[in-house]
Parts: sequence; structure tokens; C-alpha cells
Amino acid sequence: MFASQIFIRPTPEELDNHKPEFTIFFVNDFAAIPEIDGTKSGTFIIINFSKRMVLIGYTSYAGEIKKSMFSVMNFLLPQRGIFPMHCSANMGKNGETALFFGLSGTGKTTLSADPERYLIGDDEHGWSDRGIFNFEGGCYAKCINLKKEHEPQIWNAIKFGSVMENVIVDEQTREPKFDDSYLTENTRVVYPLEFIPGAVIPSVATHPKVVIFLTADAFGVMPPIAKLSKEGAMYHFISGYTSKLAGTERGITEPKETFSHCFGAPFMPLHPIVYARMLADKISKYNSSVYLINTGWSGGPYGIGKRMDLKYTRAMVSASLNGDLERVNYIHDNIFNLDIPLSCPQIPSKILDPKSSWSNTDQYIVAAKRLAHLFIENFNRFGEETKYLAKFGPQI
Repeated sequence: MFASQIFIRPTPEELDNHKPEFTIFFVNDFAAIPEIDGTKSGTFIIINFSKRMVLIGYTSYAGEIKKSMFSVMNFLLPQRGIFPMHCSANMGKNGETALFFGLSGTGKTTLSADPERYLIGDDEHGWSDRGIFNFEGGCYAKCINLKKEHEPQIWNAIKFGSVMENVIVDEQTREPKFDDSYLTENTRVVYPLEFIPGAVIPSVATHPKVVIFLTADAFGVMPPIAKLSKEGAMYHFISGYTSKLAGTERGITEPKETFSHCFGAPFMPLHPIVYARMLADKISKYNSSVYLINTGWSGGPYGIGKRMDLKYTRAMVSASLNGDLERVNYIHDNIFNLDIPLSCPQIPSKILDPKSSWSNTDQYIVAAKRLAHLFIENFNRFGEETKYLAKFGPQI
């Protein structure tokens, strides 16, 4: 059921002429024995390229079905000159497209499902010389605390034909209880792309005008929005910083910093510089603007500050898409080596500068330098191939 909703559904004619290249075996109640099988736990997702086979077992989610094939695409497509991306994509009424990169919990699905724009896809795309295209035929959205007034498109897509997993359903009314995290906070729903009004079918579009990197900084020190140069984009793409959020990752009970290169390290079998160079080539060739948007905390870290208001994040996204941020002045943040806009429509100026939103400036500087150090330490592990990009990242 999950596979038929998430993958592109072929027509009967296409099936008649289709020659499968990979086979996926998904056996949810079959566990590995780590001491015997050499796995890290009972759960396993194994890809064999020579046998063109995927084995998945003992997982709590169906998402590994799609992510295993995403990993396959990330290995094969660069050899064909196509840039594979862990991102969502949408298109404005004028035909201009935008990409949203980000790990789970950063708002990738939420921000791409914009009632004022047309959805191309919410998770996996390719960028070729002809434009961008979706790898999938469906969406895989988080359900925890889902509310119609906040995310109407996702809410309305949950109907007959969608598949919910780990969502508690009221035994009397049969209505889903989206605020119930008894099983897990990582409750999910998969539904066909056409359940989103105005979805682009087939899911192909022009080269993106804007590329947005999403991070959920739990320490409240990253700016809400910053403009990136081509080299800065490569640096932050390779870094892939965000905070693991409770419910998104196993064993995480409160946010913790994490770096996942290309915003999807487990699914990227090649060295990250391969993908970063493809990104740089594309944004140069097609003159795309790149922004880094923090959907995490402001005014202090988790527990003290406040999660960035969704309406502010949407306003920042809108300003980047409609060109407003191309017409404002910027101030340079010396710690994170980022250019922060001095103004943005519908956003209080105090919010734009993270230091100003803290009650204690000294505490902000200590927290910011700590995170900058983690950026530097993480980037060093990629070796000589990426060393020349270090000067475009945080500095201490």
C-alpha cells in the first residue's frame, strides 16, 4: 500500500513494457541477529548493487522503502549528469520554481505545501539540463499535532486512499488523534501527489529561481535567514546542519545538534563533494539564488527561547521567492560568516539578528562560538577535497 502511494504509478501500457531493475523485499517482522549478521541492531536496510536487490527488515516505518531507492538513485544518476536531491519543490503561478532542502523536522514538507503555489514534490528530486523532476508520485508527511488551520493542504489530503502509520485512532469515532504520541511522535501519512490541489502532474518543472536550505537550530544562534554565495552554498550543503528533534530520531528526547551532509547523509553513497559540485554547477549555470532559513529557535536555546513562528518563516520564504531580499541591505555576521538582511517584509527587525533577540548578548556569543566550533570540527572530516571551502563557513 505504501509503495503504490509513494512511487510514480505507471499506466497499464507502461507496465506492459517495463523491465524492473531493482527488487525490494520488505519483511517487517523479521529481525537480524547483530552478533551473527554483523548489523548494528535488529533493523536492517541493505542494498546490493550487483544483485540489484534491497532487503529491509524489522523497521517501525514504511519510509525505508522509498529511501532505499532514493539511495540507489543517488549512486546512479550523477554518472548520467543528473543532480539527485533530498529536497521538496514547488512552483509559483508565474512558473518560477523553488527547492527546499532540509532534514526531517525542518519544515520541508510544510513549507513546500503552500496554497499559493503548486507542489512538484515534497522529498526527492533530480535536476537535469532540462529542469527539475520528482522521483516520486506521492508525499510522506508528519502528522504529529497536525491542525487544519496550520497545514490545510496536508490535512485535506488525509482521506480515502491515504495511508497513516503509527497514528492513534479514536476507538469510538474512528477519527485520528493527531496530538497523541503514545506510539511515537514520528506519526506519518502517505498520499498520492494529486491529493494536493494544484499539484504539478507530471511532476516536472523549469530550473529553480531560488534554492532554500532549511535548518532547525535548537540553540537559537543561527540567523532566521541569510543569503549564501555559491561557495557558501557548497559549504552549508556539505555541512547539512540541523538539530535532531524529539520523535524524528530514535532515542532523542530533546534537540541535539547534528550534521548530515547534503541534508541526507545516509542516502548519499558518493563523497559529498560530488553532489556539492553538481549543486554549484547548476546554480551558476541557471543563476539561482540560495538562502539559509532557520526554522528553529529564537531568543535563546530550546527551553528558554521560542520556536520560530511559522508565519514569520512563511514570510521569509515569500520574500526570497518574490525578489524582496534582492533589494535590501545586508549586515555580515562574523561568527557564522553569513550575510543577514537588515529588513524583510512582515518580520520585526529584532528577529532578523539572532543576537538582538537574546536578553544576554554575552551568552549568545558563547553559544554561537560553540556551534561555530562544531561546524569547523565537522567540516574537517571531509578531507583535502573540501578544504578550500572552509573559509566560506563559520570562523572563530
